[in-house]
Amino acid sequence: MEYVYAALILNETGEEINEDNVTAVLEAAGVDVEESRVKALVAALEDVDIEEAIETAAAAPAAGAAGGAAAGSADEAEADDGDDEAEEEAADEAAADDDDDDDGDSGEGLGELFG
Repeated sequence: MEYVYAALILNETGEEINEDNVTAVLEAAGVDVEESRVKALVAALEDVDIEEAIETAAAAPAAGAAGGAAAGSADEAEADDGDDEAEEEAADEAAADDDDDDDGDSGEGLGELFG
């Protein structure tokens, strides 16, 4: 994650995200830098609009939470069948599975780095 954070710092300060700058930020933070990971990160971010990726990533959890709340309301309406606890547990497990599936979708190029 340090590598991604270094790229985000460079983006926020308006500096170019290149191998030298990423390495400098990581070394300043006391990280033992692996050149292959720096090269892979810079290559992965070459065609990525970081601001757009951040906005997309910030919007995804909000949409997922809204969908989970709607599903929870539907489960509550059906809870009168007698197996209230069993249905709640099943809904919680389904919501947890949905959350896990969404994690790899944001920053498609970045997922390749840590695959």
